[in-house]
Amino acid sequence: MSDVQKTNAQNPKAQKTDAPKSGARQSDARQSDARQSDARQSFLDLLHAQRVWDVELPAFDPAGAPPAPLPLFHAWFAEAVAAGQAEPHTMSLATVDAAGRPDVRTLMLHDADERGWHFATHRTSTKGRQLADHPYAALGFYWPVQGRQVRVRGPVTETSRAESLADLHARSTGALASALTGSQSEVLGSQAELTRAADAAWERAQAEPDAEVASWTRYVVEPREVEFFQGDARRRHVRLRYRREGTDWMRELLWP
Repeated sequence: MSDVQKTNAQNPKAQKTDAPKSGARQSDARQSDARQSDARQSFLDLLHAQRVWDVELPAFDPAGAPPAPLPLFHAWFAEAVAAGQAEPHTMSLATVDAAGRPDVRTLMLHDADERGWHFATHRTSTKGRQLADHPYAALGFYWPVQGRQVRVRGPVTETSRAESLADLHARSTGALASALTGSQSEVLGSQAELTRAADAAWERAQAEPDAEVASWTRYVVEPREVEFFQGDARRRHVRLRYRREGTDWMRELLWP
């Protein structure tokens, strides 16, 4: 008989100690799995209960579209505002990192003119560094109140320093304070640290409305492709893509 067997034979309690613990662990694991399964099902039920475009959607005839995308974007933006779309000036900006992995975030459109679609950020931020390495980006606008999307792709250039400063000083005191806080995308030690920096930046923004932020940069996405998507309740979506060829724009329809 082994030493373990002798011990167990001499002390029957030793044989029984592990059984309840093991059973309890298995029971806890089953309960945990059940909770995770219930949570997942609750999420799926909630997800599948959502509906899109429960409103009357506008018609869009691509045959009447202008020869260039900018006038159509201006018209769709104005219609989104008139339709009550919340924050129609927000957009997704997609870039790639040094390894070619995509990155995306939401920010505000600052202008859309003959040069392209404008936005601004710190040159030292994650997106600023990514654009320095790979100056190409994609933008995405989504206006669900009308079932519309606009996608823009093209190279990105920096505007002049004077234009970047003008962009900074055209913003609100809060926006200037946010820019003065700096350190965007860097690791934050604590929320208290942010509070101290933000309070100091707010005071400076109020006292120095013309304060400069060296890293603040205005960028322009020069469009090479612009797609307009009009949703349809029966899924017969209209997709019109403008594609740049030299100085001309080519228009083509895409399958939804």
